Amino acid sequence: MPDPKGFLKTGREVPRRRPVDVRIQDWREVYEDFPTEEVRAQAGRCMDCGIPFCHNGCPLGNLIPEWNDLVRRDDWQAAIERLHATNNFPEFTGRLCPAPCEASCVLAINPGDTTGAVAIKQVEVEIIDRAFSEGWVTPLPPAVRTGKSVAVVGSGPAGLAAAQQLTRAGHEVTVMERADRIGGLLRYGIPEFKMEKRHLDRRLAQMRAEGTRFVTSCDVGVDLHAEELRTSYDAVLLAGGATVGRDLPAPGRGLAGIHLAMDYLHSASRVQEGSLNSPLISAANKRVVIIGGGDTGADCLGTVHRQGAAVVHQLEILPTPPDQRDASTPWPTWPLMMRAGSAHEEGGERVFAVNTERFLGDDDGQLRAIALHEVATVEGRFEKVEGTEWELPCELVLLAMGFTGAQPDGLLTDLGVDFDARGNVARDAGWQSSVPGIFVAGDMGRGQSLIVWAIAEGRAAAAAVDAHLTGQSMLPRPVRPTTLALR
Repeated sequence: MPDPKGFLKTGREVPRRRPVDVRIQDWREVYEDFPTEEVRAQAGRCMDCGIPFCHNGCPLGNLIPEWNDLVRRDDWQAAIERLHATNNFPEFTGRLCPAPCEASCVLAINPGDTTGAVAIKQVEVEIIDRAFSEGWVTPLPPAVRTGKSVAVVGSGPAGLAAAQQLTRAGHEVTVMERADRIGGLLRYGIPEFKMEKRHLDRRLAQMRAEGTRFVTSCDVGVDLHAEELRTSYDAVLLAGGATVGRDLPAPGRGLAGIHLAMDYLHSASRVQEGSLNSPLISAANKRVVIIGGGDTGADCLGTVHRQGAAVVHQLEILPTPPDQRDASTPWPTWPLMMRAGSAHEEGGERVFAVNTERFLGDDDGQLRAIALHEVATVEGRFEKVEGTEWELPCELVLLAMGFTGAQPDGLLTDLGVDFDARGNVARDAGWQSSVPGIFVAGDMGRGQSLIVWAIAEGRAAAAAVDAHLTGQSMLPRPVRPTTLALR
């Protein structure tokens, strides 16, 4: 590190977002290009800490100070080698991860620090984009085949990471997906303006060239029975995600115009993929209410803007977060604080500390409004503030309140796997379910979490499957099934 004061001389910079009035007219990613010299300057802000606390926030164990220094020295090819050493898909995490590594950066230790954390996430995405443009990302097929076969059920980030690791270890890997295209939530849950699907498609092309086999439109448990799955493969890895959305069983829930967020996002994404001519659920010219203030709610918010919603409100039962890191979440943990993504910049009103009492409809059974009231948090519980009832007119409500666990009916029931108290598939310290030879990775076993955790679990579970099939494994194990996230 030639300039130990680099972080003092250069402030934090990230790419500019395209103007709001321009970007809501299309579905392209919201950020403008970031000049190479700016990227190198940002990488040069890394302090080369004796203890890199950024690793606390990253379950993948990304070698962040190392590839920051390589970028600063303009050695991009070495940088992608260090990045790929721990992360199969940096083009996904660099665009979609909320960057807990940055929250753990030493430069973020002071809540009022004006310099800000190193722009780790941006350096990451610039490394992999450069690598693809230069032709450095090539297939890595195995030199030796083991003759063992593995079925990976689910093609989200956990399933894809595990599949790539197992294929490179020499196994015959088949990834099964019930949708018509590979990618899981990466394909149909993430809007195009957050990650254009060309990034997913080029990675899948690499995996196919390495030997991974993909099967779409295959609802395992229906199109392929559980017993056939078990007998046809030497091992099975379940990576189907936590797909059961949290519902809101308030009076009036059956009215037309109320939808789970993922049903809405799936429909919108299918239009962008060319599978539909028009969305099955549209926000065009409607008054929209999004219930839920997390990432899924923000994805809905950006989508309704692009569909031409008339008015949008995003509701959250929690109180308004503080502008700076709350004392209850000290560094290097994920900070409780107000955040505004690109979708919030595009419009809509955020309303905190409110609860939905009931949905109101017209004589034709169509949604016309929701009845709300304010809530106060008392000893960790939400209590109604009397006298605060009001109605919010709307024709479309999107429920974006998270997920309750894996879908139990069908495959999981037929396999006979056990579940934990939270509705996730139970697994032991070796990533194996209660059924021998059936392994579990990602949200299906962990519960709703971040993309970095999904990839980390996929990599670690792949090592467990490899050891199960061959007696030992040299594949990395970045996390254990019981590892807790810092956020």
